[in-house]
Amino acid sequence: MSHVGVPRGTVRKRRSLALLTTGVLTIPVLAGCSSGSEETSRGVPQDIAPAARETVTDGSTVNWAVDALPVTFNAFQADADSATTRITGALLPTLFPMDKSGQPKLNPDYLESAKVIEREPKQVVLYKLNQQAVWSDGREIGAPDFVAQWRALSGKDSAFWTARNSGYERIEKIERGADDLQVRVTFSKPYADWRSLFSPLYPKEITGSPDAFNDGARTTLKNTAGPFVLRSVSKAKGTVTLARNPRWWGDKAKLDTLVFRAVAAKDRTQALADGTVDVADIDAATADRITLARRDRGSNGQPPAHGPGSEITPAAALRSWALAHGSDEDAAEIAQAAREKNRKAVVAYATEQKALRDFAVRKSLEPAYTQLALNGESGPLADDRVRRAVARALDRQELAQTVLGPLGLPAKPLGSHLALAGQPGYKDGSGALGDQNTKEAQALLADAGWTRGGAAQLPKDTKAGSEAEKKGDKDAKEDKDTKEGAEAEKETAEDAKKDEDKDAKTEKSEKESKEEKADEEAEDEKGDKKAGRSSEDSAASRDEGLYIVGEDNKPGAQAPAHASASGASGLHVIAPARTAAAQSAALLHQAGVLGEDGTVAAQDKQPGGAAGAYAPVGTAAPAPAAAKGQLGKDGKTLTLRFVLPSGPGSQSLRSVGDKIAAMLEKIGIGTEITKVPDESYFKDHIASGEYDLALYSWPATAYPATDGRPIYAKPEPATDGSLLVEQNYTRVGTDHIDQLFDQAAAELDEKAARELMKQADARIWAAAGSIPLFQRPQLVAVDKKLANVGAFGFAAPRYQDIGFKNRQAAGSPADRKK
Repeated sequence: MSHVGVPRGTVRKRRSLALLTTGVLTIPVLAGCSSGSEETSRGVPQDIAPAARETVTDGSTVNWAVDALPVTFNAFQADADSATTRITGALLPTLFPMDKSGQPKLNPDYLESAKVIEREPKQVVLYKLNQQAVWSDGREIGAPDFVAQWRALSGKDSAFWTARNSGYERIEKIERGADDLQVRVTFSKPYADWRSLFSPLYPKEITGSPDAFNDGARTTLKNTAGPFVLRSVSKAKGTVTLARNPRWWGDKAKLDTLVFRAVAAKDRTQALADGTVDVADIDAATADRITLARRDRGSNGQPPAHGPGSEITPAAALRSWALAHGSDEDAAEIAQAAREKNRKAVVAYATEQKALRDFAVRKSLEPAYTQLALNGESGPLADDRVRRAVARALDRQELAQTVLGPLGLPAKPLGSHLALAGQPGYKDGSGALGDQNTKEAQALLADAGWTRGGAAQLPKDTKAGSEAEKKGDKDAKEDKDTKEGAEAEKETAEDAKKDEDKDAKTEKSEKESKEEKADEEAEDEKGDKKAGRSSEDSAASRDEGLYIVGEDNKPGAQAPAHASASGASGLHVIAPARTAAAQSAALLHQAGVLGEDGTVAAQDKQPGGAAGAYAPVGTAAPAPAAAKGQLGKDGKTLTLRFVLPSGPGSQSLRSVGDKIAAMLEKIGIGTEITKVPDESYFKDHIASGEYDLALYSWPATAYPATDGRPIYAKPEPATDGSLLVEQNYTRVGTDHIDQLFDQAAAELDEKAARELMKQADARIWAAAGSIPLFQRPQLVAVDKKLANVGAFGFAAPRYQDIGFKNRQAAGSPADRKK
């Protein structure tokens, strides 16, 4: 399942762009942090229920959920996404797929060998292809396919619409060897990551012309060379169907057909229960339901002790029964309807849970990490001292525990931008920046000029009688006039409200009475609590984009008098504008916040306005200018714009964001949290630079010198004065970081190249534009009878090995008994 916070198409686009950092940093500790022996690290193993091929049955179909149908089957185009990668992995040659430790490994299905045979005067790589390897039309895979792909991706012909050309632009020529099965590739300058090239490899019919490359491979692939071929694409059904390749020369695919089915994240629990899909990336809430379903297997037909109705107390159930069988016919009718609705919900939930027992949750760590990005282009974060202060305020262990701990996964903060734990070359370089230290963070802010009283001080060059002061006097006068007018309008509003209340007491329709009784009965059925994580996510998604004043845990915030027992406000009151005092008074009166005389009750006089007030979706949460302890400079408070996605699948990301905001508040930094729709999160905010702080992820790579450079290299100014940031959305980089990447990319000694990458990582840490937090969890629901599929971790799937276990090998005592 794709996640908000992962740039679309990054798996392919990472090799096409360039990065940045601000200014020159004094880094006295870098040499010690980036040298020394390689750190021994263990990654979390993959969880795929491995089984020998002889124990997997031949035939059958597997349905695999993807987020959406791929827009293109051309993995080198800008709009290629995770579905493109997943599907082409079963159809096209990958010469060096990643293994379970995150290293590139030669694929014997396509290569007999591939190695550097010359280093001087120029680097030459000789590929010897598997003699049996053929395209689905019967033609041998050979040198012409390599030549066509190089020309399409070299960047020399702008007619080819490609998202990246990293590595291909270094190729000087490609020649045929002794025959078409030998390919000699000569580089104009050394290229350490040569194994990243020609994967996936497309047939020359696609890469040989701009038309075929740009358009022909978007909707179909007529010629392939994998264990499966593309049978059909159905937009109406939302499916891409693959069939076993009759010309495949390797291990025969165990499945007859493999169907990739578009299923939105919110619909996956239902799709699993309905049997629509057999494999699906899931969130923690769905994983919990599957775990509960497996636990309840021996309940002897009793309804689950969780889900709909489980929160109803005995007293509430008794009252509901009494109402349903009472003498008040109207109340009885309403109660009976509510009880019937709840009964159906319980039955539906129990049916789903019974179906979910057939699934297992396979979990590992995804080959991707979540980072806190700090936009250093302008504002307070343009100062590296402020960025470092933000980083030193973070308890990364607590943030990792928040996401990974509840899932039973190792909750250890990530220590590198360029490798993940378990990969060769991984070393914790965070020492270049320093551990969490509140005093050090505060000292950095003080050195940058941000002080406790700074928000009340005018800039040093502001003179008496200046335009700024005159404007302040004018605003003060306007506020006074508005206040006086508001009081008069408020009195009018109170009189009108009293009349309305009087009329309301004397008139009430029979329909309204029934509706109120129905609401009461529904509340009795509902109880005070909701069970299960899915309910929490649902509640959170209903409030997405809303900033609740008084429920933000700020100083002075408290629950309103009419709050429920659970502490949640029962009414949202629209936050008024200054010119809407009358409407404000009326709304507050309805909310029960005003006293009998129309004044705000003493217990509700709190900073930030009435509890329960909110702003519409997309509105930034206002940070109180006079918040206790908040820092300022030149009359401005130190407040950062924190942008987060608002979709139901991003709940854990928002929880991390809330914790970060609380950590920053402790050192005097305020945050304006803005929750925006998932679809606009990257395009309108991250890529455009409309943020100060943001959370998003980057995928792992076996080629950090190539794939990491566009993310961390220094931006270059464009001719129009704008900044060319490529994929470095933090706008933070240095020339030295760029030089280290370039040196590593040209270093053919793997050990020396890794050492250069460690040095680059230490300097990226010190620049404090990107703060790695944790490796992301990978949760996959899989039919428990399936083998060799699940949470793959680093490794690429071997699609030909996936299938259902033979009955004889299904083998647990429980299975035999059943």
